[in-house]
Amino acid sequence: MSNILTILVFFPALAGLLGFVIDKNSARVYGVAIATVEFILSLFLWMTFDASNPTFQFIEHFPIVKDFGISYYLGVDGISLFLVVMTTFMTLIGMISMSVKDEIKNMVITLLFLEMTMVGVFLALDAIMFYVFWELSLVPMLYIIGAWGGPLRVYASIKFFLYTFTGSLVMLVGMLIVAYSFSQATGGVWSFAITDWYALGFDMKYQIGLFLAFFIGFAIKVPMFPFHTWLPYAHGQAPTIGSVILAAVLLKMGTYGFVRFSLPMFPDASVLMILPIAIISIIMIIYTAMVAYAQEDMKQVIAYSSVSHMGIVMLGIFAMNSEGISGSVFQMLSHGIVSGALFMLVGVIYDRTHTKYMKDFGGLASIMPRYALVFGIMLMASVGLPLTIGFVGEFLVLIGFYKVSPILTILAGTSIILGAVYMLTLFKRSFFGPVTNEANKKLKDLNANELVSFIPLVAVVVWLGIYPKPVLSIIDNSVNYTLSIMEKKAMTPEAKNIIIVKNSKEAK
Repeated sequence: MSNILTILVFFPALAGLLGFVIDKNSARVYGVAIATVEFILSLFLWMTFDASNPTFQFIEHFPIVKDFGISYYLGVDGISLFLVVMTTFMTLIGMISMSVKDEIKNMVITLLFLEMTMVGVFLALDAIMFYVFWELSLVPMLYIIGAWGGPLRVYASIKFFLYTFTGSLVMLVGMLIVAYSFSQATGGVWSFAITDWYALGFDMKYQIGLFLAFFIGFAIKVPMFPFHTWLPYAHGQAPTIGSVILAAVLLKMGTYGFVRFSLPMFPDASVLMILPIAIISIIMIIYTAMVAYAQEDMKQVIAYSSVSHMGIVMLGIFAMNSEGISGSVFQMLSHGIVSGALFMLVGVIYDRTHTKYMKDFGGLASIMPRYALVFGIMLMASVGLPLTIGFVGEFLVLIGFYKVSPILTILAGTSIILGAVYMLTLFKRSFFGPVTNEANKKLKDLNANELVSFIPLVAVVVWLGIYPKPVLSIIDNSVNYTLSIMEKKAMTPEAKNIIIVKNSKEAK
């Protein structure tokens, strides 16, 4: 299947178009069927991926606007491979668990178009293609929040759109400058291919300016402090399926951008920015964890915890070594699965009670034991309990950044303690003690459809917590290849000393 990447990108969109002629009563079944096929295709991509090859594979390339070097250019490496698999997996789980009843046909079509844009972002190797998919992803999510959200859905959706769209425009300016610089360096030959841009070298002052242009676009998407204020509103007002996809996949587009663009293209500027970004990341970790503890709304606790965990991901990216960056990519997968599952769990109880406030619960463990068990497993993965998926990435990130700054790493390590405090507090108030609301005694435990959604998530959380090697080894190969590009391009002594490539001679 030489065109498998094209199929992965556009199959959901084509199915979405066909969805307009599907009867609304069959919409959910249709959506699950399409998402299942897409997930199987991503698994086939994984099975046929050459784990020993750290570079891009399954490349599809042909010019679109030849004079300006804009091309249809797709490829996948160990960094993007599992982000694609996670995207298709979480979309499928979201389709199965979806509780939307009004206009469900429109929701299914919207999710399929959103899946196309997300997969496109992770597979695009042409900057213009990347930017188009990046921007198109805003439209379905804007519609999901605005059409199916809560009372403040219009405010939340507009804020989400304005923040991310503004950052994207600044990023686009950076892309155009890089493309122009490439044309100047090659005697008038334009190219927007990321792999061509990796060969460019910039003076430090240009590196810093371009790094900041890309930084604004990616940082808002993550979202990094102080650009994070759109996220709690978006999560708070979005329907459950919107929060699941937003937390599981859309936030990872920002951190992926740092790994794919910022590090290999601007290695000296990236090293120079380690301390400022580390400080911002630690603020994200500690400040938003404290805000999460202060929340009464279960969904807001998880929303702020997402920002805190994304601070860990950012810290690992700027460790500039294999342990840190590989741990960061793995943490993207971990956070996507665990936070997505937690938002689904909150959605389950909200559908039954129409409230998300902890004060309205108590004693749920005795009423809904299966629900409590799944929530407890995901909670432990969220706080990084060993033998769960949450431990692996977080542990590697802290090991990687310890080589950069032991003191800052110790501060970042408080995320484990703070995470345990706010998550266990949520669990204690909601699941233990006396049943504070008599109406809750009639609540039904997880049904068959919900169990079908949660059992695969629990299995992945435990499997990759116990045996992460099949995923981590492939990620590590591509991360080392990226670090070798950075090492070759680095011009300052500081960058040459900090960028650490495992098996450096082999990488070269």
